[in-house]
Amino acid sequence: MARRYELPDAAWELIADLVSPEQQMGRPRSDDRLMLNGIFWILCSGAAWRDLPERFGPWLTVYQRFRGWRNDDTFDQILERLHIRLNRECLIDLDTWMIDSTAVRATRASSGAGKKGGQKNRQTMHWVAAEVA
Repeated sequence: MARRYELPDAAWELIADLVSPEQQMGRPRSDDRLMLNGIFWILCSGAAWRDLPERFGPWLTVYQRFRGWRNDDTFDQILERLHIRLNRECLIDLDTWMIDSTAVRATRASSGAGKKGGQKNRQTMHWVAAEVA
């Protein structure tokens, strides 16, 4: 039985070939499943990487594996595979896929207003000065 934030055996079998490639030579890799469980622990707990429990191995190794999988789109491939499987088994309702604007926070700067107390847009200031003169 998997612990909290850890991948159960059935879920690991679905994605093992994506995150744990066959290694031909070199130093043996740290256990990919353990690294993925460490990544889940960090993402779910919100803790800093350095606060990763020792049972997942060195925090830097887990972080480097996370960066590698993020940069080579491994996580996107995992989500795509799980989405296809859930859709095939009719376990997903495509009508409910949306982003609720009440849960997405936008800053003032996202609408072009600028940061509070930050530098003002110099182009706007020149335009206003030309208007006044």
